[in-house]
Amino acid sequence: MRFGDFGEKVYQARHPHRGVVLLRLEDERTQNKIDSIRRLLRDHADQIPGCFAVVTEAHVRIARR
Repeated sequence: MRFGDFGEKVYQARHPHRGVVLLRLEDERTQNKIDSIRRLLRDHADQIPGCFAVVTEAHVRIARR
């Protein structure tokens, strides 16, 4: 499944979910993934339940239904 397919199924097609985090990282090393998730949780934990979050090294975008 490609990322576009994933986003379409979950976000656009409105399939039920409790929240989705999509990591779109240029640096896919484990430590960078951990740091990105930590940053997401530190800065946005109260905003992500039930939402679709896209995380890059520079930004976090949260889409609500």
